Amino acid sequence: MKKQVLFIALVVAISASLARVAAVLAEDTAKTYKVFIIAGQSNAQGKAPVSLMDAQAEAPATKDLYKHLRKDGKWIVRDDVLCWYKAKKGGLTVGYGSPGRSGSELEFGWMMGDRFEEPVVIIKTCQGGMSLFGNFRPPSSGLPSEEVLKAHRERMQESARNRKEPVPTAAACDLTWGEWYRFILSDYRTVADTWEKEFPVLKGRKPELAGFVWFQGWNDQYGAEKEYEGHLKNLIKDVRKDLNAPNLPFVIVAMGQNGSNPATGAMLTIREAQMAMNDVPEFKGNVKALRSDLLVDKDAERLMTLKDPVLRERDKEECKKFAADEAYHYYGSPIWYMRIGHAMGEAMKELLAAGGKERSPTGDGKP
Repeated sequence: MKKQVLFIALVVAISASLARVAAVLAEDTAKTYKVFIIAGQSNAQGKAPVSLMDAQAEAPATKDLYKHLRKDGKWIVRDDVLCWYKAKKGGLTVGYGSPGRSGSELEFGWMMGDRFEEPVVIIKTCQGGMSLFGNFRPPSSGLPSEEVLKAHRERMQESARNRKEPVPTAAACDLTWGEWYRFILSDYRTVADTWEKEFPVLKGRKPELAGFVWFQGWNDQYGAEKEYEGHLKNLIKDVRKDLNAPNLPFVIVAMGQNGSNPATGAMLTIREAQMAMNDVPEFKGNVKALRSDLLVDKDAERLMTLKDPVLRERDKEECKKFAADEAYHYYGSPIWYMRIGHAMGEAMKELLAAGGKERSPTGDGKP
């Protein structure tokens, strides 16, 4: 009987010890922060003027769109969601787009912050006028043909001569292929290496790469549209390989500047290439492409496409309430960018849930 009591006591002690070890391991595992990368060109930067968002946040017809982002008449600055874009870094709020503007990162980051208990960091690697064919060209795509390389070198060298700057060598010219792809890796490394020391909410935590958003396409319309699908497949695979995250959830915002009108020509070709990622067998459950044209702000579109000069003049003040840019920047419509950000967030949540409630990518995300 005594031996039986001792055995039971030993089992209880071992169980308690194992429970404590499991708790410690769980606590260590939880000491992370989630990182999301948003990459692309000018629309990934964001072109919605903060001044227009200020006005819409007060206007009766549109203020409900922003009510979760404001308190006491001011924009909330989240301390559990951080954003980094060029020289600006800190708590997520308006203004992380082009100067004086915001983009889809605002709504997307808000949704990710609400999704996770851990802190969230949004890294934006974006620059206007950049193509997937050239600037973001992934390593697996290799260099283009010698004919294309030669023409590119000559353009760069002639441009330098016209500006009276040192003329780059052919090798230096060739390094510009995929330059912005490499920035994705270096930008992630910068945050992963420094932010734990810089922001108190991240102290003692390690970065965990949780998702990637691709928002690009415009510049590939000019002669590179037929190659887009292959380069995009390579981009997804190479990002996952180089950031050591083979199951990294990947959301693609397909071109939609056509708005309510049917897409045609090169834009349609690129959109179809982007949407085709939903049908790649190896991407099932970890890649999601969405159509941004279906989210059009019809008020901005209607006002910005008025042909009659009399009507344009009459509705000039009304137009200022909805739009502030050209069609290629989604009219600078905050509503359109917010809708895109929300769709990005919904798509990312779907991918995150695909592998279970607490799904995270394999690997630590270290380049």
